[in-house]
Amino acid sequence: MLILRKADVESLLDGREQDVLDVVGRAYRLHDEGRSALPHSSFLRFPDQPRDRIIALPAFLGGDTKLAGLKWIASFPGNLERGIPRASAALLLNSCDTGVPEALLEASLISARRTAAGAALGALALGVEAAPRGVSLLGCGVINFETLRFLRTAAPSLAEVALFDLDAERAKTFAERAEATFAGLTVTVVDSAAEALAAHRLVALATTAATPYLDLADCRPGTTVLHTSLRDIEPEALLGAQNVVDDVDHVARERTSVHLAEQLAGHRDFIDATIGAVLRDPAALTRDPERVLVYSPFGLGVLDIALADHVRTLALAAGRGVRVDDFLTEAQA
Repeated sequence: MLILRKADVESLLDGREQDVLDVVGRAYRLHDEGRSALPHSSFLRFPDQPRDRIIALPAFLGGDTKLAGLKWIASFPGNLERGIPRASAALLLNSCDTGVPEALLEASLISARRTAAGAALGALALGVEAAPRGVSLLGCGVINFETLRFLRTAAPSLAEVALFDLDAERAKTFAERAEATFAGLTVTVVDSAAEALAAHRLVALATTAATPYLDLADCRPGTTVLHTSLRDIEPEALLGAQNVVDDVDHVARERTSVHLAEQLAGHRDFIDATIGAVLRDPAALTRDPERVLVYSPFGLGVLDIALADHVRTLALAAGRGVRVDDFLTEAQA
């Protein structure tokens, strides 16, 4: 068993944003080709803690190298008030030949970066601007910081950022960190979600909202909304927009905005395409430059295991991590 701590994962991924984009894009394509097995995620909820949950995401990904594994990720929004991260995660990789567990990785960073890379791929594949100059970020946490990192890699033209967060101090801290991290970036903190939506034709939503609150009326024509937090947009607004998802069956559940829109409409015909189909064939989606497009990725376990395997490969080459040779009994090994 190889155990990789957060420091190992971070050191192996830092500076490899393009590699992560390539790994995530390949996983999306393989999934769209039907070369995956992806059971529905299981949500563990707590009767007296309605905001908290732990989610299990099992997955298999085919291709040249077969992968199987499970991500177990907790979301406790109240952690932010305690001064600790909202999300924590572990990921287990298993052999597809024997089923034996082979690697255990700290996975909160893997989860954040695969989410951000998927958003950046969506921005380029679905946006009306080939070289976007600006982005609006609603929610100033880990996910949107990573989204900004990957947008800057995928779209070096990006130079302006508008920020909004209900916590003004968090937005200010985010702005200072972003300008210190990304050269040539101008960051402006705005006073409302409406102002942020209107500022740029690329918008990223990464909040802890549990119920929809945005109607998209303030968006410019042709805006692309990266809806990674899944529960911000009112279902009526989704029904009036173009919609792309990562997997229809996965995203239309657990009271996401897409799920609520399906219940309201009585069908899923408002979903125009999946991101894997568009990455394989851009003609799979005809973009209307006058309408808002919302990309709602549920977050597929195949992305996690693909990126975890990439990290494991890097770790083995670099001699990183902790080997536990007696994790299994001798008979099992």
